[in-house]
Amino acid sequence: MTDQTLQQLLDASGDIVELLRNQQTGPNVYPGVPAEYSNWRAEQQAWAQTCVLFNQSFHMVDLAVEGPDAFAMLNALGVNSFKGFVPDRAKQFVPVTPDGYVIGDVILFYLDEDKFNLVGRAPVIEWVEYHAATGGWNVTVSRDERTAVRPDPENRRSYRFQLQGPNAMPTLEKAMGATPPDLKFFHMARTAIAGKEVRALRHGMAGQPGYELFGPWADYDVVRNALIEAGKEFGLTLVGGRTYSSNTIESGWIPSPLPATYTGEALRPYREWLSANSYEAKASIGGSYVPETVEGYYLTPWDLGYGPFVKFDHDFIGRDALERMAGLPHRRKVTLALDNEDLMRVVSSQFTKADRAKYMEFPSAVYAMHPYDQVLIDGKLVGVSTWIGYSANEGRMLTLAMLDAEHAEPGTEVTLLWGEPDGGTRKPTVEKHVQTEIKAVVSPVPYSEVARDAYAESWRNRQPA
Repeated sequence: MTDQTLQQLLDASGDIVELLRNQQTGPNVYPGVPAEYSNWRAEQQAWAQTCVLFNQSFHMVDLAVEGPDAFAMLNALGVNSFKGFVPDRAKQFVPVTPDGYVIGDVILFYLDEDKFNLVGRAPVIEWVEYHAATGGWNVTVSRDERTAVRPDPENRRSYRFQLQGPNAMPTLEKAMGATPPDLKFFHMARTAIAGKEVRALRHGMAGQPGYELFGPWADYDVVRNALIEAGKEFGLTLVGGRTYSSNTIESGWIPSPLPATYTGEALRPYREWLSANSYEAKASIGGSYVPETVEGYYLTPWDLGYGPFVKFDHDFIGRDALERMAGLPHRRKVTLALDNEDLMRVVSSQFTKADRAKYMEFPSAVYAMHPYDQVLIDGKLVGVSTWIGYSANEGRMLTLAMLDAEHAEPGTEVTLLWGEPDGGTRKPTVEKHVQTEIKAVVSPVPYSEVARDAYAESWRNRQPA
């Protein structure tokens, strides 16, 4: 244990970029499930062809926020509009710093009057906890830590499953013994499976019809077994941790913005509140993009495709900064389809005793918590790539990237600079290697045509003009 704060850790480091790029943490793990139930290729193809059961019960932080001021506090922290936000709804919740840079995003569930749940990575959870503790709000918060860092992994508050794919609805209907509720995107309803009450959220992760299902941890086995039994008729496939992290390359969600909280005097009290064991203190950065200061890694809502979320109908932290940014040029989120021949050259370099390119893992080639690679045109930086992986459904290695708007049109040819400079950092996931260029073509996001159609009214493809 240590009483050191994040601020003290940063002060002692001298160079925040150097600290984060050489952290000894690899990419986020997905505990509680096998790496593969069958094999990751079949598991990927199942969400496009039949249906899959994602088990989300273990890898995300869950924060309960309750009390008379819960609605007002969350409204003051997020860029999102809360107009018309009522119980049995959910939304992608995005807070920013006073300078307008993204801290992260989570799913915000409006469960009942004065009762909310936030589920996702830790940075947003910690930001909400901080304001609940210091902001004078009449709220209580209760954190249910993810399995990887808790001493009692079998004692979580809730289970969380996602049923996804063309056969998700008939599987759910059989498990329920009734017609599933006909819900709009991010709407919720109460239902029952095997005699247990279940909350169902209409949601999607891989561009196919699906529901997120959650309830008390005591019901975990009963509900899971009922879904598996019902799915046998419909080709239900269980998804392992190795496969899970790759679904985002088809759906278009960037899961890895670095929380923009490492600098700025306005955020010093927050950094002094965070401990040296916090997410921010352990976060690692990887890739070929190395800015002079950590601010070079900070992202705006528009970078991530969250521009449609930003609503100036309420006061929130960062509003003034975002109002100044709103009329400026913005980078656009895109998919990059990497050139197959160049990829074969990268892979084949492993079969030589000469210089080798950075090893490319399948299906997810992410090797740090926050990947940032340069995207170039004629040697000039035009954007950054932030997530990379292979899709068995598309037969392509894809990355999610953010490019300057003038270079973001589909069909534009760009280059991904793969690997880290100077032979690589000291992260344990990085071996000695040389950087290499991989040709790529700018493509739509989501890349999957099915996903683009399914998310027609979603933030995933409502890009700014």
